[in-house]
Amino acid sequence: MTTEPILLDTDGAIATLTINRPDTLNALDVDTIRAMHLTLDKIENDPALRVVIITGAGRAFIAGGDIADLNSRQGLPHYQEFAEEIHNLFRRIETFDKPTVGAVNGFALGGGTELLLTLDIRILSDKAKLGLPEITLGLFPGAGGTQRIIRQLPLCRAKEIMYTGDMLTADEAVTVGLANRVVPHEELMAEARGMAEKIASKSPLVLKMLKRTLTDGADMPLSAAIRHEQAMIGLVLDSADAHEGCTAFLEKRSANFTGT
Repeated sequence: MTTEPILLDTDGAIATLTINRPDTLNALDVDTIRAMHLTLDKIENDPALRVVIITGAGRAFIAGGDIADLNSRQGLPHYQEFAEEIHNLFRRIETFDKPTVGAVNGFALGGGTELLLTLDIRILSDKAKLGLPEITLGLFPGAGGTQRIIRQLPLCRAKEIMYTGDMLTADEAVTVGLANRVVPHEELMAEARGMAEKIASKSPLVLKMLKRTLTDGADMPLSAAIRHEQAMIGLVLDSADAHEGCTAFLEKRSANFTGT
């Protein structure tokens, strides 16, 4: 078995990125974060790849950070080293121009839930467990979790998850709005693949512009976000794909999107 911390499999337009540290339940360390950056570089630079599935090896998605490593750190070195690395990675995934699909195969705790919060589509195995248990260690989520979760859930639910550190079942995570759906464990990758293929059939250029509109607009007041949307859809209408899509509809045929 390979000891590479990140595995990349490509099939057609779909890239599957697997965090591959099953002996540590895929705990994130600096080497793994840097390997993920390098893998994202490959995906980003390959125009044939249109959608990314992110999953974990073994029985965990990501079970969090390396607690022994955290225990060895003091504030300023942590801020300048690990915290800087993981924040940069998660923001990169959140703003990645190609859509992302999470296939959460098991424990997604701490940094695992924080990574989940950066993904576009989130599909959970019925064996998945989510949570932000940092409070039980005398810590709180420090890789963007405090800020992303309060933008995605009602504030009282987000606070309950962080204040108690309790784990959520897959069904509970969907109920509160942390994920899209739950599927039987053995169907997880097929479901994620089906979703990725459906998205990959759309225009990669328009998906990129749509994702930028959504991500940027979420940080703007509504009045500015509406103006931003107006400008972005104007840019889309300059693309060949926009007119191919409309023409295909009028001609009652499937569109052939080329990303131009």
